[in-house]
Amino acid sequence: MKSSYKRLGNYIREVDVRNEGLKVATLLGLTVNKQFIPSVANIVGTDMAKYKIIHKNQFACSTMQVRRDGKMPVALLKNYDEAIISQAYPVFEVVDEKELLPDYLMMWFSRSEFDREACFHAVGGVRGSLEWEDFLNFQLPVPSIEKQRAIVAEYQAVQNRIDLNNQLIQKLEETAQAIYKHILNSNKTKLKYRLGDLIELKGGFSYNSENIGRGNSYLLGMGCVSFTERFLESGMRLYADEIPSTHIVDVGDIIIATRQQSESMPILGFPAMIPSNLKGRRLVIASNLYRVVNKSKLSNEFIFQILKSDSYQNRIKEQTKGTTVGMITKDAIEDFIFEAPGETTLIKQQKKVNIIVSTIFTKKEEVQKLTQLQLLMLSKLARLEGEN
Repeated sequence: MKSSYKRLGNYIREVDVRNEGLKVATLLGLTVNKQFIPSVANIVGTDMAKYKIIHKNQFACSTMQVRRDGKMPVALLKNYDEAIISQAYPVFEVVDEKELLPDYLMMWFSRSEFDREACFHAVGGVRGSLEWEDFLNFQLPVPSIEKQRAIVAEYQAVQNRIDLNNQLIQKLEETAQAIYKHILNSNKTKLKYRLGDLIELKGGFSYNSENIGRGNSYLLGMGCVSFTERFLESGMRLYADEIPSTHIVDVGDIIIATRQQSESMPILGFPAMIPSNLKGRRLVIASNLYRVVNKSKLSNEFIFQILKSDSYQNRIKEQTKGTTVGMITKDAIEDFIFEAPGETTLIKQQKKVNIIVSTIFTKKEEVQKLTQLQLLMLSKLARLEGEN
């Protein structure tokens, strides 16, 4: 261990303040991606007075199932002055912010090396939980407060650019959908289309779990599809095996989630387009995804807008089967009927949509590059020995 590293427990302390009198109503959850999110838990009949209060610039973490998840969920509250979280989560704060900045500490927690260390120390069988005392014994470099401020400022400048790009992406996606709706209503003469006449859905690959984590292919699962129609690289896993070409996908292809794992992951039937920053990788869809094969003269970008439309999403809700795990069948998607102008008109007007989607892809590439820059900045934290 480097001589400049300090024991984490010397700089933080646990905080346990309960929501007595129900003074705080905002309930947050904690994700493995180290973020707070509005909770979707069913709290009917729950004694909310037992929940913990967390204030701005305090941390919450989960020490349970660390080894199983491969990550230690830990997050710094920044977007709320106060909130409540499950009593199962330890809440802690920095003792003296003149010695250690909370934002600097959160950067340290964001490193993949930190998660590996947490997994190494996790105990308790397959799921593997982390003892609080072991967490306090973790070591980290603590440079001067001036150096910390400079590091945090540089990192947050990059994060601000990422946030601005994501906001622009969101607006562009809304604009593309607005243009799609305008195209559908731009002509009084409309035809009825069956989605299955424009596309065909192909099933995914039934993989062998023993081959996950090896090889040079990337297995795409439902974790790649978010409820905001975004493609998430966090759902990609390395895979090694003989894979039929019918399960291979590429940049610009559309994939659809076939199942809904829980209410907190409302991705059933939702589409995502594979972004251009994955060009050159061998991408394979798992059996819980459909691959959209475009049989029409319409662009994939326009097909994507059809799959994002309110009428399609309502169709998905109506056709969902199953109770605990919702499922959508191939026929339920392909039999979706919608009204639109003739194909010639659609082809002429879809260019506007294509341009916007192309811009979205460009902005997503920028976000990817900026994210890689952040990862590089995080990796440099381990080399701060002797710096002032």
